[in-house]
Amino acid sequence: MDGGHDVTRRHGAAAEEDPDRRRSREHAGEEEYGGDGDDEKASARRSKRVASLDVFRGLTVALMILVDGAGGEWPVIGHAPWNGCNLADFVMPFFLFIVGMAIPLSLKRIPDRGRAVRRVVIRTLKLLFWGILLQGGYSHAPDDLSYGVDMKHVRWCGILQRIALAYLVVAVLEILTKNAKVQDQSSSGFSIFRMYLSQWIVACCILVIYLSLVYGIFVPDWDFRVSDDKSPNYGKILTVTCGTRGKLSPPCNAVGYIDRKVLGINHMYHKPAWRRHKDCTDVSPHDGPFKTDAPAWCYAPFEPEGILSSLSAVLSTIIGVHYGHVLVHMKSHTDRLKQWSILGITLLVLGLTLHFSHAIPLNKQLYTLSYICVTAGAAGIVFCMFYFLVDILNLHYPFAPLRWTGMNAMLVYVMAAAGIFEGFLNGWYYDGTNNTLVYWVRKHVFVKVWHSTRVGILLYVLFAQILFWALVAGVLHRVRLYWKL
Repeated sequence: MDGGHDVTRRHGAAAEEDPDRRRSREHAGEEEYGGDGDDEKASARRSKRVASLDVFRGLTVALMILVDGAGGEWPVIGHAPWNGCNLADFVMPFFLFIVGMAIPLSLKRIPDRGRAVRRVVIRTLKLLFWGILLQGGYSHAPDDLSYGVDMKHVRWCGILQRIALAYLVVAVLEILTKNAKVQDQSSSGFSIFRMYLSQWIVACCILVIYLSLVYGIFVPDWDFRVSDDKSPNYGKILTVTCGTRGKLSPPCNAVGYIDRKVLGINHMYHKPAWRRHKDCTDVSPHDGPFKTDAPAWCYAPFEPEGILSSLSAVLSTIIGVHYGHVLVHMKSHTDRLKQWSILGITLLVLGLTLHFSHAIPLNKQLYTLSYICVTAGAAGIVFCMFYFLVDILNLHYPFAPLRWTGMNAMLVYVMAAAGIFEGFLNGWYYDGTNNTLVYWVRKHVFVKVWHSTRVGILLYVLFAQILFWALVAGVLHRVRLYWKL
């Protein structure tokens, strides 16, 4: 996602250009790579922003808030327990797609490769810092009023960490492979694929490595100690029987095996979506008590943003980079939409074919090839819709809240999706930790009014979180105040 650590103000209006010759730049990327000594020159040549990219980013942040806040009550919103693809499973690849699309725009005018690489590395380190701080276990906001994490159990992986890895790999690849001679060339048809053939070769190599490891590594039996103090098996050592290779089942896949060996099982996510698997609980896909005969792996950790799955996640970013190349090189709206929609539909059909033919299932936890194709294809199609409505038809006002959110994505992510603001409010309670402003509003303004916990929580998330922070972002946009990397 696009966001960051430094608060900046933007001054001046963007230069207007022929809409078919726009060389738009992504907000944070443009300023991040403007150069220490070239700020005035960069400002003078700064092109009009691609509003649809901001809208798409804002939608993705809003989806993350929605699935985190209401996914427990609405399983179709939350992550699929294993195979399949629910609404929440589109959030991560959408972020990676957006990051990839912004890379060619932000790096387009930087001739100094060394300086560009330094900028990329610094931004990557900031993403890693925020990722470990927010998801490593230190902060338990918004509901658990405690903080601090035993370093023996810190979670090294997470959403921002995966974005950081994909951004680092793809941005450096873009810097090393781009040819200055073709940066200002227009293009048509599929010649863009030829112009950046080396990037697609790297993508193919990544895919081959991923598939070789997933289907080639032998997964032996493994055991673990149950760390959930609420479990009747707390402290027991349970054994999971595997002794196989090429399986994509929850307990015996190579993705989890590599994470257990490299990260260590204590540093993995302790509440994976597979806990809602039908083999684990009778109320699947809802979260509920385990069956008395639930298999041992139901109690085990699993890292949904692990090492091998993050390797394949890079492909989502590379596809996004291609969409950015189309925006840079193609002259007309029609040519851009044609190129984007053809690729998006092709990827979507390919992914669905792989899934329903039972060749490769859709699986976010493993980040399978079919999942890459379906989610990247969906991202391309959704972006085409926003581009047509916002940048061609100029329907800016209906999408203004999403655009404001997208322009201050890091702020909204930290405060709303990561629960930092609610955690702060919950710290001020009256006569008991359950008697807080957040709890009172959620119960009395939403749940009791609608006489339904499910509907009340959904409306609370839509209005008290998503819309509220969109309006906050709008106020900050009005005064040109942004939080970015």
